[in-house]
Amino acid sequence: MSMEFTVEFYETVAGKCPVREFLDELKASDPNDFAAVLAGLARLRSRKYHREPLSKGLADGLFELRHVGKLNTRVFWFFMKGRRIVVVHGIRNKGGAIPARDMRTARERMRDWQSRVQS
Repeated sequence: MSMEFTVEFYETVAGKCPVREFLDELKASDPNDFAAVLAGLARLRSRKYHREPLSKGLADGLFELRHVGKLNTRVFWFFMKGRRIVVVHGIRNKGGAIPARDMRTARERMRDWQSRVQS
């Protein structure tokens, strides 16, 4: 039996996928960072990458996958039952702190997904 996790993307009720849109923009603007973030997302299938330096636990059950390039690229995710990882939000910023509005967005999407998708 495989001990790998699956990585899924959050979708809105309307079927939009904000992280995929974020990644498409990243691919166009910074292909190297895009490749690094994609490789990081693939690594999340393995439990050993669920901690630093690749991942870091945040508040409320959220985690961040972090890639440091010209800008810090962060992708927020959480666990669901059944060895599932759901990716909810992506940002790029220069500083170390995560803007409060981005934490709010990630939290709202996590709660939305948890309320709609049966685990």
